Amino acid sequence: MKKEKKVTPARKIKIRDQIWRDRQLYIMFIPIALWYVFMYYLPMYGISIAFKDYTPFRGIAGSPWVGLKHFKDFLFDNPFMWRLIRNTLLINVYSLVFQFPLPIILAILFDELRSKKYKTFAQTISYMPHFISTVVVAGIVVTMLSPSAGIVNQLLDALGFEKIYFLAKAKYFRTILITMWTWTGVGFSSIIFTSAIASVDETLYEAARIDGATRFQRIWHITVPSIVPTIAIMLITRIGGLLSVGSESIILLYQPITYETSDVISTYTLREGLQSNVPQYSSAAAIGLLNSVVSVMLVLFANYVSKKTTESSLF
Repeated sequence: MKKEKKVTPARKIKIRDQIWRDRQLYIMFIPIALWYVFMYYLPMYGISIAFKDYTPFRGIAGSPWVGLKHFKDFLFDNPFMWRLIRNTLLINVYSLVFQFPLPIILAILFDELRSKKYKTFAQTISYMPHFISTVVVAGIVVTMLSPSAGIVNQLLDALGFEKIYFLAKAKYFRTILITMWTWTGVGFSSIIFTSAIASVDETLYEAARIDGATRFQRIWHITVPSIVPTIAIMLITRIGGLLSVGSESIILLYQPITYETSDVISTYTLREGLQSNVPQYSSAAAIGLLNSVVSVMLVLFANYVSKKTTESSLF
């Protein structure tokens, strides 16, 4: 057996000297470490309410233990369970299909622009919607789709069509939501792929030009294969979030009449845990925990598939 390497006093002194040398960096790191401890790790104790019949008056420690009761109630007795899972998956799948390729295409188009000024202008314009508040964006959407004064309905009326109250019809909700997300997120998401394209060796393009490759051939055979690792990693993270939908936008746009296509796990959890007449804290926590567990499993599966097919993975 190999003997464990003992830490000599000299080694200890060396580590101590390194810490003292970089003391300013360690001091700067302290607030970040405290942030994660108090905001992420200590609140994990609250997950235990998913396994209890929690009431604020009894507290977490005093609430009775019920085990997997809330998980069973959601999976087997909740009449909205399948609707919530269906809506969550469909919205995420549509978002993945329509949103994920667009930043890649946009980054490639930016890279092909030869005018530096026009390229900077185009990138700035595409990034700007990301920095607009979600509340403001939702307000713009509501105003544009208003049945009385909205520009869309005014255009329909001018063309001789009947006005439509889009936000009150369930069949239009997903289209509206995905369109809004695409407008606000595609430009900013292209930054990652733009950075990946910028790291591609220019000599590859020069060699391709000498060989007579067209612009499209250079994109297809050099640019795209070079950014495949970045695409794979981004795809893994997106697949891991298939059961997680940003509830802010949905809450600002949906209404009870559109629940059939708009109600997702996160919005139902919010109503169940905070907005109902008798808040069901434990039930909401159980649904959220179940959602997180499934998301982790999806990340592991997507990472495994990516590692086997592209040799690129998160871990």
